[in-house]
Amino acid sequence: MTADPTAPARRRTALRVAVAAAVGAGLLTTLAPTAVAGPAGRPPAPGCHGAVHLSVTGGTPGDGTGTDGAAERRGDWTAADAALAGMTDPGYSTSALAAVRENGRLVWRNATGVAELGTGEPADPEGAFRIGSATKTFVATTLLQLVGEHRLDLDDRLECLLPGIVPNSTAITVRQLLDHTSGVADYTRDRAFEVDRDWLADRRYKSYRLRDLVDLANTYPPDFAPGEGWQYSNTNYILVGMIIEKLTGHSWNDEVTRRIIRPLRLTGTWMPGDLPFIPGPHAHGYVRTDTGPADVTVLNPSMAGSAGGGISTTTDLTAFLDALLGGRLLRPAELAAMKRTTDHGEGRTYGLGLQRLDTPCGPFWGHAGGIPGYSTMMLAAPDGSRSFAADTTFYDAPDPDAADTAWRKVTTTALCGAQAAAAAPDLARMAP
Repeated sequence: MTADPTAPARRRTALRVAVAAAVGAGLLTTLAPTAVAGPAGRPPAPGCHGAVHLSVTGGTPGDGTGTDGAAERRGDWTAADAALAGMTDPGYSTSALAAVRENGRLVWRNATGVAELGTGEPADPEGAFRIGSATKTFVATTLLQLVGEHRLDLDDRLECLLPGIVPNSTAITVRQLLDHTSGVADYTRDRAFEVDRDWLADRRYKSYRLRDLVDLANTYPPDFAPGEGWQYSNTNYILVGMIIEKLTGHSWNDEVTRRIIRPLRLTGTWMPGDLPFIPGPHAHGYVRTDTGPADVTVLNPSMAGSAGGGISTTTDLTAFLDALLGGRLLRPAELAAMKRTTDHGEGRTYGLGLQRLDTPCGPFWGHAGGIPGYSTMMLAAPDGSRSFAADTTFYDAPDPDAADTAWRKVTTTALCGAQAAAAAPDLARMAP
């Protein structure tokens, strides 16, 4: 998404909602692989890594340790409980869920607010939600596994993999897609993703192929020459999803599932194709309209695709970051590359699908996510020993600045303790 999921004021006052950013009912429904072929006899571009193979190798194993299924309730988590309630009690959001994992063990998980307006049903701490751009970390990890398998190189040119797909494809590298220095325009700026009356009534159910989203992006000029700037663009990760499909012969959804979700036993995580429902217990998401709240829980996640279409839980997101930063999903070289941030402007804390947030108790790595109705944050210590995930359903906060402060307090209290909450970092710096 182009909108900042940690800034509900901006998201509510502007009708445009970034769908895939920072933007289902099962693992079997996935987008079909997108076939992209160049003209016959087209010569390879300079910087090509080599032939593209369609053979499939085994996924990186994970043992699922640390997903113990029940949070240990401790007295020293009362401040975190209070911070979480500080999202819903004043009406900043309709629900808030969060969890913390330490050394592979879930030590705190809670939820406040209601699952659905008008019912009084409490939000479920184990409930699922749309994770928006936190999906990007799953997708980047999958691509980096392919790099570790020597199926491609981070400095390969996009032209070698998806010939003629976007302007400047001969100059754009895979690394520049992952760290948002490609200059490719963000497709979510298109009016099709403006949350207005037509979107609510009809457009939110439209199905998109990955190529459809790239074609929308191509109606806008590049933001800058490749490598000459930094601009968060969901199109970058749509292209990464297409690369995964080209290299493996499988949909990006299937590859993320096979390589990450199943090995780690993330039973509450899905990368849906275009089915619009959230399976199992979940909190509803809403947007404000002139006539009151509009329930946007049901929407077609193909509008976000490999840039933000995922569904997960706080338990699963903490387990994922624990495994990723603990070195169980990537080789050391690829994990180090993932943490190498760009020097360009606002991207200075953004690596390859992973972003650094400096807190009062040290740096943490993760990603924010937003999609209509839902805002997600996931962060972990550099070695994965402490991980945090939260989701909230911002709706119509009477005081947007206070809502932002409350969201920062949840993150900092859970990661660093109540004493550090006064020095909460600015979560608006996290890419959506």
